[in-house]
Amino acid sequence: QVHLVESGGGLVQAGGSLRLSCAVSGIIFSGQGQAMGWYRQAPGKQRELVATVSRGDRTDYQDSVKGRFTISRDNAKNTVYLQMNSLKPEDTAVYYCNGVPTFVGRGREVWGQGTLVTVSS
Repeated sequence: QVHLVESGGGLVQAGGSLRLSCAVSGIIFSGQGQAMGWYRQAPGKQRELVATVSRGDRTDYQDSVKGRFTISRDNAKNTVYLQMNSLKPEDTAVYYCNGVPTFVGRGREVWGQGTLVTVSS
């Protein structure tokens, strides 16, 4: 069973930075070619994928975060990171990491608890 633990969120002023981390257990994602992603869910909105990193470190971003967010992975540590710079109030959300596509266990998607990012104006 995959287990995901996100951390690093907090309250920051607009223009500030945060670095999120996600520890992944239950799968050796480097060996299985697993792409990983960061998702976010803002209040009243659906969860959305904002950044993806492949096993070969190819990255892809949602237009709204391009040039501000950087996703990376440390395969030796089974950890995924999201460096967020120039944060905006509209980046406020609970951030989750997961596989791309998402991990499934016992017939349902597996999610961690997420980490809350709040950006004040």
